[in-house]
Amino acid sequence: MPRFAANLSMLFTEVDFLDRFAAAAEAGFSGVEYLFPYDFAVEEIKARLDANALTQVLFNLPAGDWGKGERGIACHPDRVEEFRAGVDQAIAYAKVLGNKQINCLAGIRPQGLDCATVEKTFVDNLRYAADKLAGAGIRLVMEAINTRDIPGFYLSTTKQALDIRDKVGSTNLYLQYDIYHMQIMEGDLARTVESNLAAINHVQLADNPGRNEPGTGEINYRFLFEHLDRIGYQGWIGCEYKPLTTTTAGLGWLKTHNAI
Repeated sequence: MPRFAANLSMLFTEVDFLDRFAAAAEAGFSGVEYLFPYDFAVEEIKARLDANALTQVLFNLPAGDWGKGERGIACHPDRVEEFRAGVDQAIAYAKVLGNKQINCLAGIRPQGLDCATVEKTFVDNLRYAADKLAGAGIRLVMEAINTRDIPGFYLSTTKQALDIRDKVGSTNLYLQYDIYHMQIMEGDLARTVESNLAAINHVQLADNPGRNEPGTGEINYRFLFEHLDRIGYQGWIGCEYKPLTTTTAGLGWLKTHNAI
């Protein structure tokens, strides 16, 4: 079966961030992911990983001012230099943490610009990041996000992501397939993943509606886990959901969905 990573930006939020590593290990997770590491000294995070025998699975490139509602800057023509500096910062963290893949958030489409300019900026930035990360032995993934939760998010479907990937033309650019987001935007989950398996290097989950743990909504996760195993998916699955009550209380889904 696939390996599951705890998303520390969503799970165990009742404790301070650095204490979530131990909580994840105690709950049985062998890997962790989260939005960003940059508010903490890299040595502090590395110590928590090592102390709890955890694999650092994924984090995002710097994505602008998250607290003010920014959700990525990769499609913003006036933020290219900031984006490139963020790539260097991400690589520096990833090298210490042993992190082998980094996600790029496209961002909310800037107003007043034509489609061609926005797309070219995103493609150019992805090509730059993919090349820089390749030199450090790190894979780049990009994530399509639903436009109900984040209105105006630029990258919002699998087809668009695949088209962008073709235009970038890098062998070091993959898709991060978020089951929750894509259930909202397009459905047809099993067939989409199977058809594009070679392009997908990371998967994330949450149920819909509510973005809670598997078993709380409409998605047949027991089937999807077996399907991913059957088609040979080799990557991690990031558990990026909002616990219906607490993380620990809701972890029964791992057994009921035959995930462990």
